[in-house]
Amino acid sequence: MKKILKSANNFLVGTILLSCPLSASEKVSKETLFNGTFSGSLEMATDYVFRGESEVADGDIPAVKGSFTWTHEVGVYAGLFSATNKFESTPDIRAVLAPYIGKFGSFGESDISYNVFVFHYTYPGVEGMDYTELWMEIIKDFGPVKLKFELTPTLNDWFGVEGWTGINYAVHPSKTFANGITVLGSIGYQELSGEGAEGWAHWNLGVNKDFYGLHIVLRYHDSDVDSSHKVYGSEQGRQIFDERFVFSVSKSF
Repeated sequence: MKKILKSANNFLVGTILLSCPLSASEKVSKETLFNGTFSGSLEMATDYVFRGESEVADGDIPAVKGSFTWTHEVGVYAGLFSATNKFESTPDIRAVLAPYIGKFGSFGESDISYNVFVFHYTYPGVEGMDYTELWMEIIKDFGPVKLKFELTPTLNDWFGVEGWTGINYAVHPSKTFANGITVLGSIGYQELSGEGAEGWAHWNLGVNKDFYGLHIVLRYHDSDVDSSHKVYGSEQGRQIFDERFVFSVSKSF
């Protein structure tokens, strides 16, 4: 019960922030620069789960995410992502700041689209933990279901751990109904290689819907991390990989 009340309180703080006007950002989003336009988003949630892992110490702090992106008319884009972050093993971390650059489009006249981008994770105030991933996504409609296939390797040492490299493999299916509700999910495996490293499987399932200009999502997350896991097998490690429901509200501008 204490954990539920803590998450609810964190989400309430985020909801209050979300209710603030975004007039300045809305003005920026209408401007163009070098044949590109600006956009952004802000999300508040009960937790921030990334590949099965809570990024805010099991909901210990408010989960707030935001992004700001410039997109060229040919599909090239660049931007900045930021989010609250907390790891009990590294108490100096309070946030992640990630610049990114990429390109999206389609293959010729086909209905197969792609999205490729470089994403650099930085942790302000902490040295030696920054790392970079190359995200590669292929998206295709298969009748009523849309599938996104993801392959995301690290380009340097994972979290700065010497000799550790990773590749995330994932499939993200989704189905949107006539009433605007979308059922979506993900199943993947975060491969982690290096001395003492071990990967893990992760999955989630949820529903979302746009409501009065807000994007509402309820999603269930889980993984196969247990006490035998080399990296996260401790009680503290297993806690951040616990199964959980996450409720989020976001606004795009």
